[in-house]
Amino acid sequence: MNLDRASISEEMARSLPRNDWENIKCERNGPTFRELALRELADGASASVHDLSRRPRRSLTGADGAPRPAADAPSSTEGYRLLPRYRSGDRKIEAGRDLFSVGSTGNAIFNLIDGWVALYTQLEDGRRQIVQFALPGAILGVLPSNRSRATFGALALTDVVASVIPTSMLATLSRDEPELTMRLARSLARDCSLAFDHLTSIGRRSARERVAHLILELFARYRAQWPGNRIEEMPLPLTQEQIGDATGLTSVHVNRVLSGLRKERIVEFHYRRLRILDPDRLIEVAGVEPEIVTAWLERQP
Repeated sequence: MNLDRASISEEMARSLPRNDWENIKCERNGPTFRELALRELADGASASVHDLSRRPRRSLTGADGAPRPAADAPSSTEGYRLLPRYRSGDRKIEAGRDLFSVGSTGNAIFNLIDGWVALYTQLEDGRRQIVQFALPGAILGVLPSNRSRATFGALALTDVVASVIPTSMLATLSRDEPELTMRLARSLARDCSLAFDHLTSIGRRSARERVAHLILELFARYRAQWPGNRIEEMPLPLTQEQIGDATGLTSVHVNRVLSGLRKERIVEFHYRRLRILDPDRLIEVAGVEPEIVTAWLERQP
């Protein structure tokens, strides 16, 4: 599937000005967030470093489809902020749009406050591999150097709120707040651990084990958002095609595996909601050690 238009609806594509759509096509569903929003942030970055308590700006309007500053997130999301007092970088991105795309450069990172994001890589023929699903608290878009280009893209699966933090601000604050650097390091280490799990799953597990492994991981990570609560059902805003892109399977094969798990009364998956009927059996099918599940239950640093 080609992502030039896949992550943007036809109606939305028609509403984009010609110049913006050309940017998107040139960079394979290009970095609309970077092109349309980061210029504004870069201009005000130096003034914002020492004023993190500044009130968020009013919502921007316009017909160009640019992301607008989001309204204040509910208090329950405050624990996901890398910079607790920083609000002026909050942006709302509609489902189906990229935060950034493969090959893009940028001068900011994205702290996911609310919603689901898929991180993906793209082949020349349009085939896609989803390498990870990001949940609130994730830190996205960290590049190895200022001259690096992103080797993966970030697609909003739901409407999301992200705090866009200029790297210049981050560098300044990191010098004075070592804990900020450690939190970034822990986040990257967690992402690396999840990537190793996914590589092992695709390389060595059967189709049935891969799907069960992914479902179990997402359930555990979602459950970690509310420690102490007994959650058996959760929203899972994924299509069978997206599950296939994450597990290296066709959507037909994914449907067959999910049907089997449903018949065995292990899980139910319909209308983008997941219900775990037999957690112990799901762990057994996924072939996951209890220590791994415990690690997933740790909240995003």
